[in-house]
This record gives sequence, C-alpha cells and structure tokens, in this order.
Amino acid sequence: MKKIIYGFSLIAVLGLLFSSKAIQQINSPNEYKTKHVIILVLDGPRWSETFGDSTKQNVPYLNNELRPQGVFFNDFSNDGPTYTISGHTAMTTGIYQHMENSGKEIPKRPSIFQYYLKQYKADKRKAWVMTTKGKLNVLGYTKAKGWVREFYPSVYSGINGSGTGYPGDAKLFKIFQELITLNKPAVTIINLLEIDAWAHQGNWKNYIRAIKQNDKLAFELWDMIQKDEVMKDNTTLFITNDHGRHLDNVKDGFKSHGDRCAGCKKISLIAIGPDFKAGTEINQHHDLLDLNATAAELLHINMPTAKGNVIWELLGKKSENKDQK
Repeated sequence: MKKIIYGFSLIAVLGLLFSSKAIQQINSPNEYKTKHVIILVLDGPRWSETFGDSTKQNVPYLNNELRPQGVFFNDFSNDGPTYTISGHTAMTTGIYQHMENSGKEIPKRPSIFQYYLKQYKADKRKAWVMTTKGKLNVLGYTKAKGWVREFYPSVYSGINGSGTGYPGDAKLFKIFQELITLNKPAVTIINLLEIDAWAHQGNWKNYIRAIKQNDKLAFELWDMIQKDEVMKDNTTLFITNDHGRHLDNVKDGFKSHGDRCAGCKKISLIAIGPDFKAGTEINQHHDLLDLNATAAELLHINMPTAKGNVIWELLGKKSENKDQK
C-alpha cells in the first residue's frame, strides 16, 4: 500500500513540476533580436503614386532596394481619422482619436515612448519624436491622468526643433540621422512632411518630386543603420504613411484628405528587421493600431491602453489575437 501511495505521490510531484514548467514557458516573453524600433512616416502620399502604380517609378528605392529586404503589406490602412496628427497618434498611442489638426490638442492616452521610459527606467534620450512638421511635437505629450509631465520622450520638431514651422525634409533629415547616431534610441518616430505640403498646394510636380526624395531618404536611413556598429542587425524599421489622399473623383482630388474614401485610407507599409522573413508579403488586412502593437511587442513594452493587435504573421507565428478594435 505504501508503495502505491509513494508511486502516486511521485507522479503527482512530477506532474506539478511539468505543469509549472509548461506554464512558465507559456508565460515567458517571446525573444526577439530587435533592440531598436524606428517608425518612418512619409506624410500623405496617395497609393496610386507609390505602390499602386504598376511601374513603381516614384519609389524605386522602396520597391527595388528595401522591399526585397523586408515584408510588404498588400492591405494596410488608416482605419481611423485620416488627418496628419490623428494618423500619427494612432501609431504612438495605439488608439484612434479625432485630434484637432493644428497642433493645439495633445493625445488623451500615453504613448509607446512613455510606456517604454517608465517600464525600463530609461533616459529620455532613448525615446525620440523627430518630425519636420512642427505641430507634431504633440506626439511627445499626453493629458492622461498620471502621465502628464511624466516620462516624456525627447522631441525635435519643426524649425530648429522649436515645435513650429514646416522646414524642408532633407535638411532636418540630416539632423535626425545625427540624433540617432548619437543617442542610439530604442524607439523613434520620424515624420517627413514635403509630400503632404506640396499636395495641399496643388503642386503636382513638386508632390511627385517629394515622393521621390523621401523614397531615397528612406533608403539612406536604412543604409545608415546598417553601417552603425551598435544598431545594425538589431534594428527594425517600419516605413509607412499617416494617411493617403482623395481619389481623383472625390472632392478636390490629390490636394486634400480627411474622409473615409479608399484613397485616404489606403497606405503602405514595409517592415524590415532581424525578426522578419525578408522578401515576403502579407495579404491579411492590418492597420496603424496593429503597427503600434507590433512595435511594442518587439520591445516587450506593455501598453494596456492600446487597442491594436500584434501582427503575429510578421513575426512568423500563428495569430494569438482577440480583436480589441
């Protein structure tokens, strides 16, 4: 009888040990090579002038150089307000918010930058908002209770980092490169404005020129990362847009944006990094909130206020999502 009891006890103990180990494995975080995440936002090109054009003539670097190194999304969109600030806050806070688009309103939820700085007790120089549009300095702040003036990231926006004005992309881009090289930030968002600015003026020639310029700048950013001894092989770069533009038969066409027409919602995303399978495509629908969730997942940032779903297929895993949106 004692032998039987002993046998059952041994089985029970082994069972508990196995169960404990199994639970530990389930609860342990996924391991990623990514240590730095950069979100590069090319502000407001229309899909028809980028990847919707069969020739891809305006985006040769994105299509021929960067796309083969990363993952291309065939069905990516802004599923919220298709304005500049709202599109950007979707990426940084993980929620869609109808933001006043002049830069006079700050986000109502904490950002990925704040969550990172608090969770890792990191210096603010490890989280950056770098934008050529001055009004986007609001991305560094929040009015969320308990977060006001707490864990704010470093911000360089607009003319001389003043939070005002619309300086040219090329000049500020060099400053952004210097800031990244100097600080080696863990999480960064970069905005380049000229595509959107020229379109609003109805200047088709300069609108196309700006797309081509930003196409090249995106390549230069990735090239710089690959030459950096600290950041190469462990940096993920997301190249996307905050919104598209009206289709030719909608309102004033390419000059504007802001509604839910297909032209305003449809945007592009290329994801390049050490945790992705290069040269592949994702056909499932995803949006800006999912980009936020995936960036947070890569850096193991807990963002309880965010609503996006991690793009598990990008990470080579089966979907674990319970749709929060």
